[in-house]
Parts: sequence; C-alpha cells; structure tokens
Amino acid sequence: MNVQENLDKLWKDCKRVLKVARKPDGSEYLDFSKITALGIVVIGVIGFVIVLISQLIGL
Repeated sequence: MNVQENLDKLWKDCKRVLKVARKPDGSEYLDFSKITALGIVVIGVIGFVIVLISQLIGL
C-alpha cells in the first residue's frame, strides 16, 4: 500500500467512528466521573501505602 491509500483508509475509518459516536447523557457522564474519581483515589491510596511502608523500613 502506498501513502495515499493509507490516508484514504484512515479518513474512511475516522468518518465511520464519528458517525456512530454520540454525546453521553447525564447519567453516563456521572458514571464515568465516579469511575475516574475512584481510580484516582485507588492509585493515591496505593502510592500512600508504598511511601508509608518505605518510610517504616527506612528506605
């Protein structure tokens, strides 16, 4: 395949994705926000525990 064929395929794929994409409604947006916040909290707690353990063993 040459560059032009690759660009044409990419353009067709992008148009197809944009056709089926839609804006999330309020409840979906709230669910995504809750999941994202939960992930941030979990990563923060894991980091805190790692720092706490490393300070306790003197690293």
